[in-house]
Amino acid sequence: MFNFAFQAIFILYATTELGLSPGLLGAVLGSGAIGSVLGSVLTGRIVRQIGIGRATLLGLFAFPAPLVLVPLAHGPVLLAATCLFLAEFGSGFGVMVLDIAGGSLTASLIPDTLRSRVAGASRLCNYGIRPIGALAGGWLGAMIGLRPTLWIATLGALLGLAWVMPSRILVRTITPEPSLGEAQPHRTP
Repeated sequence: MFNFAFQAIFILYATTELGLSPGLLGAVLGSGAIGSVLGSVLTGRIVRQIGIGRATLLGLFAFPAPLVLVPLAHGPVLLAATCLFLAEFGSGFGVMVLDIAGGSLTASLIPDTLRSRVAGASRLCNYGIRPIGALAGGWLGAMIGLRPTLWIATLGALLGLAWVMPSRILVRTITPEPSLGEAQPHRTP
């Protein structure tokens, strides 16, 4: 929700309050893609080094944390663009660590018979909250201003870590292999 509140006003903020040109904004947004590719390449190494639970937690932090640079950005256009570049790059890296490590962890823990139900419920929550977040971001941006709304969105996204910290995710070090009793034979038609 908070990420989509952020995304709803990011381009407006970058162009109107920070004065980025369309080309410079495109380069800033492209840095997120570069960070994502790097994150996808390095996630396997990160998981092997710190474990899948900690890698998932790292992704949960590294996805929203760099975005704090966005409401902090000010001053000359080049300085502001650098802040946005680093924010997008870091967030792109973090989202790949989160998606890959978290997706692998989820896939390894959910039994095959429940996987489609869990995926459906997860997608309902994930995609269902997005328009609410975008509407809230636009409304808040109009009511209190773009920069304060960006602060609420970035700090709110970081607060999402609070419900994960007491969980057992930190003790997960490897992806569990299914036991022989859990393996389902593959049947061909």
